[in-house]
Amino acid sequence: MTAPRVVLGVGGGIAAYKAALLLRLFTEGGASVRVVPTEAALRFVGEPTWAALSGQPVATGVWDDVHEVPHVRLGREADLVVVAPATADLLGRAAHGLADDLLTNVLLTARCPVLLAPAMHTEMWQHPAVVANTALLRERGIHVLDPDSGRLTGADTGPGRLPEPERIHAAALALLDGAGDGPSSSSADHDDDRAAPARDLAGRHVVVSSGGTREPLDPVRFLGNASSGRQGAALAARALARGARVTYVRAHTEVPDPAGAHVVPVSTALQLRDAVLTAAAGQGAQTGADAVVMAAAVADFRPAAPSETKIKKSEADESAPVVELVRNPDVLAGLVEARREGRVASTTVLVGFAAETGDATGSVLEHGRLKAVRKGADLLVVNEVGGGRAFGTADNTVVIIGADGTERAVGPAPKESIADAVWDAVVMRVPAENPGDR
Repeated sequence: MTAPRVVLGVGGGIAAYKAALLLRLFTEGGASVRVVPTEAALRFVGEPTWAALSGQPVATGVWDDVHEVPHVRLGREADLVVVAPATADLLGRAAHGLADDLLTNVLLTARCPVLLAPAMHTEMWQHPAVVANTALLRERGIHVLDPDSGRLTGADTGPGRLPEPERIHAAALALLDGAGDGPSSSSADHDDDRAAPARDLAGRHVVVSSGGTREPLDPVRFLGNASSGRQGAALAARALARGARVTYVRAHTEVPDPAGAHVVPVSTALQLRDAVLTAAAGQGAQTGADAVVMAAAVADFRPAAPSETKIKKSEADESAPVVELVRNPDVLAGLVEARREGRVASTTVLVGFAAETGDATGSVLEHGRLKAVRKGADLLVVNEVGGGRAFGTADNTVVIIGADGTERAVGPAPKESIADAVWDAVVMRVPAENPGDR
């Protein structure tokens, strides 16, 4: 098997030194890496460092080695292009198609997945121009990681910190795993024997909800659940790898957001319902969803009247306060109703998750079958919870129940494999025509 060919672009930010650690992760994993820094990046880390660590020549301008036409060849031949750090200036130039150095030329000619890892001061990351440039890049299919929050240059702290090399590397490997069906990966271009994973969600828009909702009791307490968001994150990551545009409605999770997803953060069940329905229906230029996968653990109940101040215990009164609960809306049932009423496209595939425990009235699967009928979704993924199962674990065991009566047991298996099984079932149910034409 031929080593994957990676172009590592390095922008002119103080975090450029971390790119050397990322380069080492790629080379130790067997990748062939060509480093393309900007001129400004070389003021932070010199050319000899990049050449020594990569074992490849280093150039910044389009006039170097002109006979090899590097400004076209590097992008065409790459299996993946990663830029870390991606500065505000680089994001702007990439978004507007400027090509005044070798790296921006590579970004224009690349026909493989492109992953950008921004790093800049908080004020820059949150500036409307950078926000707009990031959104434009994501709309075009570029995978842009959200930066971490933490210590920046000097005493500043906030969002804008370069994600750790390990996180960038993991996102890159996920994209390499899913790259294989684009123009740059044909056997004519690549003369290698790597299998091409499915890109059967290319051109599709999918919505994935993830994590656990929290219902406030007072300003410091809440009703929550044990969901880690791992299965939802795996579903989003595998959809991205299979070519989809992903809206990731994320409640509270313990795992990083998947690189390249459009993240919509929420907290409560009502917020999650509104965000999912909005993404599923589409607004303005945004197309509606071809599939919605409800992997979030949504609270069934919420306090009827959350206290605006902290509920205090009284030393004189040892009794506990009584909290009145009201039911939250059923988000999946609401989606089914919206589809029936035409607010969501009739072709949208709706997938629910059912975390079940067996009891005296029936087994996990029996409860799941009843819920599948009651919910009216196209697919219901049933898994047993409790006793160290499902929540917070790397593996899962599920049964995927179809509205047509089909059942498929999957697992025990990694949650990524569970995710692929779910998308396999979804792909069988989405219409063959391009959903963007609806």
